[in-house]
Order: sequence, then structure tokens, then C-alpha cells
Amino acid sequence: MTTTDFGRRQLIVRAGPVSARSSWRAAVVVAALLIGCAVVAVVAVGFGKYAVSPGDVLRVLVGANTSFDRVVVLQWRMPRMVMALLIGAALGMSGAIFQALTRNSLGSPDIIGINAGAYTGALVIIAAVGTGYYAVAAGALAGGLLTAVVVYALSYRNGVAGYRLIVVGIAVSAVLSSVNQWIVIKLDFHTAVTASVWQQGTLGGVSWTQVVPMTVCLLMLTAALVAIGPRLPVLQMGDDAAGALGVRPEPARLGYLAIGVGMVALACAAAGPITFVALAAPQIVRRLTASPGVGLGPSAAMGALLLLLSDVLAQHLFAGSELPVGAVTASLGGAYLVYLLVSQARKGSR
Repeated sequence: MTTTDFGRRQLIVRAGPVSARSSWRAAVVVAALLIGCAVVAVVAVGFGKYAVSPGDVLRVLVGANTSFDRVVVLQWRMPRMVMALLIGAALGMSGAIFQALTRNSLGSPDIIGINAGAYTGALVIIAAVGTGYYAVAAGALAGGLLTAVVVYALSYRNGVAGYRLIVVGIAVSAVLSSVNQWIVIKLDFHTAVTASVWQQGTLGGVSWTQVVPMTVCLLMLTAALVAIGPRLPVLQMGDDAAGALGVRPEPARLGYLAIGVGMVALACAAAGPITFVALAAPQIVRRLTASPGVGLGPSAAMGALLLLLSDVLAQHLFAGSELPVGAVTASLGGAYLVYLLVSQARKGSR
């Protein structure tokens, strides 16, 4: 097969029939992000009222420390840290998928209503069945998928234009937000308080029993992405170019949409609708890698680091009180959204 060199050194990794191509700059950025995740994770699990030094944390991880530190690190704090990394990676990849399909930096699942739909599905299950993890997860997945179908159907006019998908998604999100508030009002007081806290996005109380299914489901969705193949960069070129290169746009787009919604629903079921990570991660890493498009791997690494850092801030920013991690990401992401809107306006005025 003939390949085109666009003036950048390429790193090609092959594992049997599967291969991946990346620029060396992107590979270096991903490596730096993964190292950052490891460093922050070691510091995060040792930070708290019962402090554990980074050296003791590492000794716990290799089995050399069997004191009370082991209970604190492995049972109390590590599940939350691992869940933050998994959810951040899922949100980063879902954001990359939606922004690539819409070809717009504002095309994020929390902007176009997928998060709101997943939360609606979860709320319906909470109101009708209870707060069981698997039932809520199924409700979030169903709500996210149904919302994606509605947004896709309403925005379809001889194909799906990115700007139309975003506008329709914003409208659907506004309607669903009103529905969500109505459901919360109708719940009994205790359930309503639980749902309201969960709505902000929180990682409090996470255990290994939640981490394991999250890990398995995320690996399955990632495997589905690999099975689809590297069609996302082709879709970013437009439907005509994709068709000319042998890619059927609509089936490929629907496959990516289903996987993106599944990742958002997983994150929503595990911690609530955490906003702005999916919006910011692909764009930040795109600037770091100087890439013309958004990449799934770099976005996953950036999303994991962003959410882990946000959770550390949420736990320790105010002494004696813990914030929902979604409140921190919303605060940081709101400023980033203003920056994106200003950048879009400047580009439009040129």
C-alpha cells in the first residue's frame, strides 16, 4: 500500500493484523501524559488526613509494605483513583469521536445532549427501581442511546452536518435538563438529595466492585473502536472525500456514535454526568500535538489526567469539605468554553 508523507516523522506500531500510525510528536505527548498520570496517581493515593509518602505507596504497590498503609492505599483510595483515570479516558475518547464527526470543537457529548439523556435514563431508573449500580448503568446507556437517535434523526437532511447536529443537540439538551429537574422534584426527599449530588458528578464511595465492570466495559468499547478501523480521520475530511476513499460515511458514523454514546453512558453510570472533560481534552491535546485532527489515544490520556487532577482538587481544595468532581470540571471547563466561543467568533469574522 502506498502511503503519503506529509513532512512529519511517523511512528507505526503493528500487532498482527492491527496497526496504528502516529507522529513522533503525538507519541511523545502521550508518553508524557501517561507519566503525568502515574505521578499524580501515586501522589493522590498518598495524600489525605492519613498521609502515605510516595515511596511507601510504591512499596505497597510492589507488595513490600504490608502495614496499615496497604489498607489505606489499596482499599480506600486506589479504587477512586483508578475510576477517575478510566472515566477520564472514556470521556476523552467520546469527546474526540463527537468532535471528529461534527468537525467542530464544540461538538462534545455534554454540549449536544448525550450527557443530559444519559442522566434522564438514570433518573428514570432511580425513580422506578432504585439506585442499584447495574440498573442505573443500563438506564444511563438506554437514555444516552435514545437521545443520540433523536438528535441524529432531527438533524438528518441528506446526511448530517456538524453545525446542525450541534444546534439540535443543544435544543434537546435544554428540554432534557427541564425534564431532569421535574423528575428530581417528584422524587422523595432522600432519593432527590442522592440524585442531586450524583447529578454534579462525584467519585465518592467508589469501590473495586464498580471499577471491575467499568474496566471490562471500557475495554470492550475500545476493542470495538479497533475493530472499526482507522476511519475517523477519513470522516473528518467530509462525506465526499470519505466515499472517494472507500468508506461508507453513514454506517461508519453510526458505529462511532454508538461507541461514543456507550462511553458517555458508562461514565455517567459510574459517577454522574461529569461535564467539560470531553469538550476540553481533545482540543488541548490537539494543540499539544500540532495535529490537524483529534486523536483517540491522546484524547484518552489527556482526559484521564484532567479528571484525576480535578478529583484531587475536589478532595483537597477546601479543608474539611469535599466538592463533587463535576463542580471542579464545570468551573474549569466553563472558562475553557468561553475561550472556545471567542476563538470560533474570531475565526468567523476573518
